[in-house]
Amino acid sequence: MANFPWLTTIILFPIIAALFIPIIPDKDGKTVKWYALTIGLINFSVIVYAFYTGYDLNNPDLQLFESYSWIPQLDLNWSVGADGLSMPLILLTGFITTLATMAAWPVTFKPKLFYFLMLLMYGGQIAVFAVQDMLLFFLVWELELVPVYLILSIWGGKRRLYAATKFILYTAAGSLFILVAALTMAFYGGNTTFDMVTIAGKDFPLKLQLLLYGGFLIAYGVKLPIFPLHTWLPDAHGEATAPAHMLLAGILLKMGGYALLRMNAGMLPDAHAFFAPMLVILGVVNIVYAALTSFAQRNLKRKIAYSSISHMGFVLIGIASFTSLGTSGAMLQMISHGLIGASLFFMVGCTYDRTHTLMLDEMGGVGQKMKKVFAMWTTCSMASLALPGMSGFVAELMVFVGFATSDAYSSTFKVVVVLLAAVGVILTPIYLLSMLREMLYGPENEELISHTKLIDAEPREVFVIGCLLIPIIGIGLYPKIVTQIYDSSINQLTAVLRDSVPTLGGEIKEVQISLTEQISLKAPTIK
Repeated sequence: MANFPWLTTIILFPIIAALFIPIIPDKDGKTVKWYALTIGLINFSVIVYAFYTGYDLNNPDLQLFESYSWIPQLDLNWSVGADGLSMPLILLTGFITTLATMAAWPVTFKPKLFYFLMLLMYGGQIAVFAVQDMLLFFLVWELELVPVYLILSIWGGKRRLYAATKFILYTAAGSLFILVAALTMAFYGGNTTFDMVTIAGKDFPLKLQLLLYGGFLIAYGVKLPIFPLHTWLPDAHGEATAPAHMLLAGILLKMGGYALLRMNAGMLPDAHAFFAPMLVILGVVNIVYAALTSFAQRNLKRKIAYSSISHMGFVLIGIASFTSLGTSGAMLQMISHGLIGASLFFMVGCTYDRTHTLMLDEMGGVGQKMKKVFAMWTTCSMASLALPGMSGFVAELMVFVGFATSDAYSSTFKVVVVLLAAVGVILTPIYLLSMLREMLYGPENEELISHTKLIDAEPREVFVIGCLLIPIIGIGLYPKIVTQIYDSSINQLTAVLRDSVPTLGGEIKEVQISLTEQISLKAPTIK
């Protein structure tokens, strides 16, 4: 079994299984629901088995590697592999997508088409994290957008066409930068290749690296999302259904962070030294701006959407920290937010199914009638505000400490960044707790109660939230259960980034050098 094509199987199995959905005899959608859930569970089981038997925690290089010739003239191959940057996100994708399939149980409109798209997304999302060929990466990045667009435009809310169109325009426009940069990197030098490992070994001049880095930053900044490229996300979340929410918040945003680590930092380390201070500043803007905007939102979906944007700011700061602890915190923040974001948006769907409103002004006291929903909302919100003992606290603490102890920046810059980021950390519990108060506490809204029968959470909903809370609390109490998966790869990446800055690669010089000299040395220090 050592030579079995695990990753190819994991990618293609749900896609091939989706092709059988149209011929499944099913009138009311029940059969196709169980079929999709069974495929999801089988695929997730295969992911776990492949990880358990074929992945070495101490090996920072690609594992489970497979390469099959596709277009030999261009050295274009079906090339897939997993290392510490991709394996945790592949596991997260299998876990969240399987739960999202279960969350889609209430879907009754065109169920065959819906679950067909869900299984296509399953394979496409894993492919984004697994492929090791630049052109193939671009193709799966683009193909994965189609099911998301259709799910938003067919099963969304009243403004679903606007939200879906905005989503596809933003992400497709950003993808053009990936294509141009990928072709430039592939054809540069004497040999033409799309293999990521080979491209990473090419000696690109600094000016070209800066252009490539800027193009990638725009493309991946849309998906992460980074201010001011974020405006598609609140609209998409505002119109999406619960399973689409879970995939958007739990997986799609993480594609941007993963690509920043894999390509921007891993392939263009010299340019990363120049752009790192900008990433830190953009991260702080994300944290503070999105937290303030979330505080002002009265629509429940948009409030949680801006909260997601705020939490992604910590990923940017961690990636730009030049420390193993900070970069590891960025990776953990992606995993943690994937779990927490999926749980919050699932709860939004549960609440809307009962109250038929998303406006906080129209809710009030619903916790008295829905005690299980009350408990689940409270627990998930505590996780989002980084309560100690939950995964969000560990991830944000690692980013803070990793950046604060970084020797790549001046003390003044670090103090300012930490203080501003702390403002976002303070705002988060304020807007989340006030949200809980307006929704669940206080007197009941008589108009809402008179027109709506508030039924408590059913076993399926409790099971989904329970499955998400187990890793959230488990990581919070013992983060090594996840960090050991990627520690070796993160340490290797951090060493490469530090070597790109002469003042960090070896012994740190005691003498102070001027800003002009630092720029010429490609140092990211901010004076």
